[in-house]
Amino acid sequence: MRAMEKIGLLVGVFAFVVCAIYWGWTSTFVQGVEWVGVIGLMLAGLLGFMIAWYLWMTRRKLERDPSDDPLGEIDEIQGDYGFFSPHSWQPLFLAGAAAVCFLGLAVGWWLFIIGAFLAAPALVAWTFEYWKGPNAL
Repeated sequence: MRAMEKIGLLVGVFAFVVCAIYWGWTSTFVQGVEWVGVIGLMLAGLLGFMIAWYLWMTRRKLERDPSDDPLGEIDEIQGDYGFFSPHSWQPLFLAGAAAVCFLGLAVGWWLFIIGAFLAAPALVAWTFEYWKGPNAL
């Protein structure tokens, strides 16, 4: 995890250095600074620092990460990575509804509203897909 922290710091420092160079390069007395690129590079630098900070905070809470051990083996990384549904159709329906919504941005708001009405039940069905018992939908 330390290597990923260093990559996040490297991205942050690089983006801020390039931001300073870009600011100086685009600033003129006639037109001023080109702010879109400057702000975009600042946000990219903050994103790199945010990733590095999150990984640092996570590493402090964990015991020892096998990826930090140069002599570590791949089988030392154990544990549950989460539950992944192998047979759910709900992401397909939600992706179709999202496609209709994005098409509605180009065609008209009426199509966006239809896509939103299609997306709401698909999202609810995907969220509550594995609820069992008396409170199931």
